[in-house]
Order: sequence, then structure tokens, then C-alpha cells
Amino acid sequence: MRIVPTLGWAFEDEDGERLDARLIPLLDAIASTSSLAAAVIACEISYRAGWGLLRDYERKLGKPLVRLERGRGAGLLELGESLLQAQNVARERLARVWSDVSLDMGTGVQRTERAPPPMLRVALSHDLALAALAETLTESRTLSLEASVMGSLKALKEFADGRTDAAGFHVPIGDMAGSDRSPFLQCLHARRDKLIRFVDREQGLVLPQGNPARVRNLRGVVERGLKFINRQRGSATRLLIDRMLAAENLDASRLLGFEKEEFTHAAVAATVASGAADAGFGLRAAAAEHGLAFVPLVRERYYFAIRAKNSGKASHVRFVDALRSPALAKLVRRMPGYDATGAGSVTGIEVLRRGEAASRSH
Repeated sequence: MRIVPTLGWAFEDEDGERLDARLIPLLDAIASTSSLAAAVIACEISYRAGWGLLRDYERKLGKPLVRLERGRGAGLLELGESLLQAQNVARERLARVWSDVSLDMGTGVQRTERAPPPMLRVALSHDLALAALAETLTESRTLSLEASVMGSLKALKEFADGRTDAAGFHVPIGDMAGSDRSPFLQCLHARRDKLIRFVDREQGLVLPQGNPARVRNLRGVVERGLKFINRQRGSATRLLIDRMLAAENLDASRLLGFEKEEFTHAAVAATVASGAADAGFGLRAAAAEHGLAFVPLVRERYYFAIRAKNSGKASHVRFVDALRSPALAKLVRRMPGYDATGAGSVTGIEVLRRGEAASRSH
């Protein structure tokens, strides 16, 4: 058995009350996902517990930690950013001072030098499984993921311009595998880039529990006049919604609430769960987290684009290893609508052109 030093925070008063150990990981997850709903999933706590934790510490500290705005997701305010920054600085100093000093109960104090984990900058489309995996990587010090959440197309543009090491994006497979992929391919080059497969996942209509309006597709949402919560322009999910409306010969202006946007799957589900919308489009796992009804409409495959020349770097190797690991498989098994088969396999961008994703979909 080994004992290792860890960080803890307490109030500097006579009581010395310790901060709840869940608070700073929750702030970190909010900073990464821009969504309280996604953050609580990554931290494996309920939405009510996460919201209550923020409310309690706002009262104790006298200032709010997080900005929560419907339609704009969540973000850290000055105090929340300061707490998170203090945690990161303290963690770095602890690592430098102790250099992984540990106490082995059999042999006594041991000291081993340990370099900081390599860092991978990733611009990516929001995904629940990736948020959970990033937390696992941080805790294990295997890899430091600097993740910026944005739409798939914007992430690929960041990658093409060299502003990030990798880009996470998703494309339809199965019946919709033949949809136009040129917007994705415009930012990728066959000789320069490789794709790493992540997960397959299920998207569809997110509806109140029991699906009281009995809708089965977007036409049903339009014809029943349901309030819809949309995804932001530039996201692959928004592109998918637009294409499905066109396929149904539906005018977007007939979709009530089409102009109201959210930035993550979790935020869409939370909006429907709160009653602010009657329907949304998102992941089965996000719907399940809130006990909502779900109508499957499409399966997708999520990829990461990387530079082929960087595939041997420690950060890239560790990332691929993490995608192939039992830890990811375990995380995904708990998430409805997800499948990690083939995660971590590396291929060329030609799979996007020839529709290989369709023939291998699950």
C-alpha cells in the first residue's frame, strides 16, 4: 500500500471547514464543457447535486462562481476562475516539491522523479464520453488535454490553420452515410492528416418523458407546433438538423424556436427537462441522464484529425492508448447509445470519401 500527497482546501477560520472535494473538479469540467449538465456527467454527480453545490458555495463565499444562462451554457466567473487557477498552480508546485514522494507501508518513504504529463491541444465538438475520459486522464496524470469545445467545422478550421494539435468531429453513418462530407474534407489533406476513430453514438429527438406528443421525426415536431431548442450554427449537429429538414421539405421557419440555440448536447437535454422547450435534437445518453424520451434518427462516428507527422509524439501515442484502453470501454458501457468498438484505430481521411463508415456501422 502506498500513500501519496494530495491537495485539499479549507476556510481560514476557527472551524477550518474543508471545501467539498467535488467543487473544484466541477469547476474544471464546466470550464472544459461550457455546460453544467455536461460537467455533472463528467464528474459523475447528479444535476441537482452540482447545482446545489454551486449555490451553497455562492452563499458561503459571498460571490457566484459560475455564470448560468439559458441558451448560452455555463462559464466560470472571476471567483471560479481564481479557484481553478489556484488549484492548478498548487498542483504544479506540489508536483515540483514532492516529485511524487510516496509512503510505501512496507518499505517507508520513497522518492521517484516524474516528469509532467505531455499535453495535447484539442479543438472539438462536444461529447459526453470524451468529457468523462478527459477527467480520467487528468486524475491519472497520463495526459493533459487542453480541450476547447466548439462546433465540428470550426474545430477542423482551427486544425487546418495549425492552432490546435487535433480536431474532434462527427459524421453520420449507416443510412445517412452518403450525406455530403465536403465541409469536413475541405480542412483535411490526404498526405498530411490521419484520423483516429473514437466512438459511435446515437442522435435523435430529445423529448419530455413519455413523449406525450407522440412525435417520431422533425415533421411531427413542426406539425404539432412544439417549441424546439436548436444547436448552434457551425456545429455538425446543426448541419445534420438542416439537412434533415431539407430532406423532409420542411421550411426551417416553421420550426418554432429554430433560432434559439444551445452549445452542447447536455444543455439541449437540460432545456427540455426544464420545460423551456418541448423538443430538441441530441444524444441518447444526454436524454437518458435527464430521464427524457428519445427517438433515434441517426448514428454517427466521432473522429479526431491529427497530423500524420506527429503520430509518434508522446502526447499522441498516449491519447491513442487511452482510446484503446479498458477505461474508455468501461466509461462507454455506462452511456446509452454509445459504442467504443474500434476506438483508437488510425486510418486515412479516405474513409470519409468512400463511405467506409456506413459499411462498418453498428
